[in-house]
Amino acid sequence: MPIVPRIRRTRPRAEAVSTRPAPRLAELTANGLTWINLESLDTESVTQLSDRFGWHPLDLEDVFSKRQRPKVDDYPEYLFAVLHFPRYDKTIQRLNAAELDFFLGPDYLVTIPNVELLPVTRLFRRCEEDAELRDELFAKGSGRLLYEVLDDLFDYCFPILDKIGHKLDSLEDDVFEGRSEDIVRDISNAKQEIISYRKIIKPERSTLRLLERHVERFLPEELELYFDDIVDAAERIWDLLDNFKEVVEGLESTNESVISHRQNNVLRILTVVSVVLLPLTLISGIFGMNVHFPGFDTAWAFWTIAGVMLATALSLIAFFRYKRWL
Repeated sequence: MPIVPRIRRTRPRAEAVSTRPAPRLAELTANGLTWINLESLDTESVTQLSDRFGWHPLDLEDVFSKRQRPKVDDYPEYLFAVLHFPRYDKTIQRLNAAELDFFLGPDYLVTIPNVELLPVTRLFRRCEEDAELRDELFAKGSGRLLYEVLDDLFDYCFPILDKIGHKLDSLEDDVFEGRSEDIVRDISNAKQEIISYRKIIKPERSTLRLLERHVERFLPEELELYFDDIVDAAERIWDLLDNFKEVVEGLESTNESVISHRQNNVLRILTVVSVVLLPLTLISGIFGMNVHFPGFDTAWAFWTIAGVMLATALSLIAFFRYKRWL
């Protein structure tokens, strides 16, 4: 008895009560090759495709799983892989991992993203609308078609890196323009984006190397080097993220130093003021006691005491200037 994916048990039987539109299951065929693309994950469509192509039930569990890490499973009849790509989520204003599951056979490619991935959708529509492009890509086999899909996805990653780089440049300018206290949150957000991006790309690197080895049987001999370009793109992304990580950590350290230096300046001024006022307070306290002293209750005594206090303050200020504490 075939194993039924667990998610099937929770699916409602009455389709009429569902108000959500069914995801588009699009299919293109040319030169003996079929490309099927699901714009978003749909249990019924995936199950139908599994019955059609004979996929293993464990692969279906991986497709339906919400916490699946990048992987490659090689079968005699087909190849199944899970890859993650960065996608900006406007609802939380953070980078999230968008998952792409794909099944690669000798004469078909099925792409199943858990959310819509614009590079995949756009390439599919271009092939749908341009028969010449479709014939050109499909004539080179399923492996070459997969390369085009992944190449577009990794090209889509670099503009996100450019935005992060531009944000770091702006933060660097703000640090030295006196906005240190205001950009603490901006530095934290940039750091979070870099960490999220690194979490997506780090497990991807080893998975792509594994994919490069297993996909060779679906590629013509002269196209085997194409997937090296995908691996190189992932390595370039990782190198840029490493650089960004060092830059944002340096900016964070510099910003903290600027804030600390500014606070030290404030404390230094307050300390100088306190030290200058301390002897003046002592003098005024002594002569403010209710006792008679020479010149008590005379104008010249008041001006003498005021002159002594002024001379003391000026002497202390001159001393601090001499020591370069002011």
